Amino acid sequence: MRKLLLISFILSISCDFAQAQLSEKDRFEVSKNLNIYNALFKELNLFYVDSMDIGKTTTNNIDFMLKRLDPYTEYIPEEGLSDFLVTTTGEYGGIGASISSYQGKVFITEPYEGMPAARSGLQAGDVLLEINGETMTGRNSSYASERLKGQPNTTVKIKFQRLGEKKPREISIDRKRIEIDPVTYYGVIQENIGYIYLSGFTTHSAQSIKAAFEDLKTKGIVSLIIDVRDNGGGVVEDCLEILNYFIPKGNLLLTMKGKVRQLDRTYRSTQQAIDSVIPLAVLVNRQSASASEILAGTLQDLDRAVIIGNRTYGKGLVQSSRQLPYNGQLKVTTAKYYIPSGRCIQAIDYSRRNDDGNVSYIPDSLTSVFYTSKGRPVRDGGGILPDLIIDEKKMPAMVYYLEIENLFFDFVVQWRTKHPAIASPEKFTMTDEIYGEFKAFLKSKDFNYDRQSGKALENLKGIMEFEGYLDTASEEFKALENKLKPDLDRDLELYKNQLSDLLARQILKQYYFAKGEIIYALRNDDGLKKTLETLSNKDLYSKTFTKQ
Repeated sequence: MRKLLLISFILSISCDFAQAQLSEKDRFEVSKNLNIYNALFKELNLFYVDSMDIGKTTTNNIDFMLKRLDPYTEYIPEEGLSDFLVTTTGEYGGIGASISSYQGKVFITEPYEGMPAARSGLQAGDVLLEINGETMTGRNSSYASERLKGQPNTTVKIKFQRLGEKKPREISIDRKRIEIDPVTYYGVIQENIGYIYLSGFTTHSAQSIKAAFEDLKTKGIVSLIIDVRDNGGGVVEDCLEILNYFIPKGNLLLTMKGKVRQLDRTYRSTQQAIDSVIPLAVLVNRQSASASEILAGTLQDLDRAVIIGNRTYGKGLVQSSRQLPYNGQLKVTTAKYYIPSGRCIQAIDYSRRNDDGNVSYIPDSLTSVFYTSKGRPVRDGGGILPDLIIDEKKMPAMVYYLEIENLFFDFVVQWRTKHPAIASPEKFTMTDEIYGEFKAFLKSKDFNYDRQSGKALENLKGIMEFEGYLDTASEEFKALENKLKPDLDRDLELYKNQLSDLLARQILKQYYFAKGEIIYALRNDDGLKKTLETLSNKDLYSKTFTKQ
């Protein structure tokens, strides 16, 4: 929180200076257009045929304007500040559970391990009927979340319905200061290789990484894997502190450059490293973004770690917060990140939009070559390209429909009522019997799903009819149409391996929390296998850093 306030203070001083630097023409344009908007809004409010929702109209206008800039610049009203602070600090006062809403019901999706919700017996799938006597029927998850949160050591009364039980339950839970540990799991893999899974960068992530690493060192590890797959980033200061643990003092880590030069910053390693020689590997994927990319990219540029996985997301924009009237805040993009080689990881150029308003990825022809400390070529404009690329398994389209309709989740909640205990994540086996039950469950729900190929075929049919080709190719078209019809039984067998794996993860998560899901997933993880192979072979590890 102190870091956020400091950033806001620096921004207020610097942006006052920037305002003074505006030309007389720019100041006139700002003043003129604000006067036009103010007058227009007043006239609409007075004379428009229907009454206007002033707050909603204003918010919609703000959102539209900001979306034309980039997805990360956003207005945060007072009522949304608590969620914003949770994402940056990882702290809040509450019961320690994630919730969701679907079809007018609010339910627990995940009680966090060791938190008040889990200790009180709440389970995934429990439907929240009342919170402190107020009905939650028809409410959304944000509304319920605000009522579950509160000052630590206060009590919240919850009435909920559990699947398979006739009568609702009522419990009272003492709220606590909830600190979400970003190190979801760590341990020793393959005798002497340490592994740490980092889910996000909060104000506690550096401390958690340090504690996990020091504990692993007492257990005799000789190399370390940091897994930031699906890590969307967060507090950059903690990312820099983590880099300090593994990089010798005095090295360039990160540079921030923007329009307001007084805000430009250069960061170097300022501490004595905990371990500057232990072999490192970082696992990344397409969902690794922002601070995750800084961590991986800086270690790659300094030839300090082998990066393994898939090309990262490509989010190299810096956001800072600005205080607004009535306790609102503006999270605004103020600069870009540049890692030690000089490259920027930003993959999308939001300053150039197509006529339809869409933006595109930076083409390869406009990217530049940079070099790591040992002379290896790396490119900008496309996230972080790993040193060793792992083929990403493509998920079938039906997974999307299964997830948005909560069918994985609903099946596991129902299945759990008949199976109070299962084997540990290290030993659990996804059997054909469980998968057969899942198939029967989907059929009982009349699960239907659309296919993009079917939509494309319908579009093609319209074009063929318009151009007069449908009659001449009718037989071929009908044959293709029949082949592309959704067939649930066929697709459930065709994608059995992928669906079984996703289902098993959902099951393990409900019994053993997020840690159990990770332990199970690592048992058959191609990225981890390649990483273990690389770290176990000194020649292979060293060869990665040779100039190509």
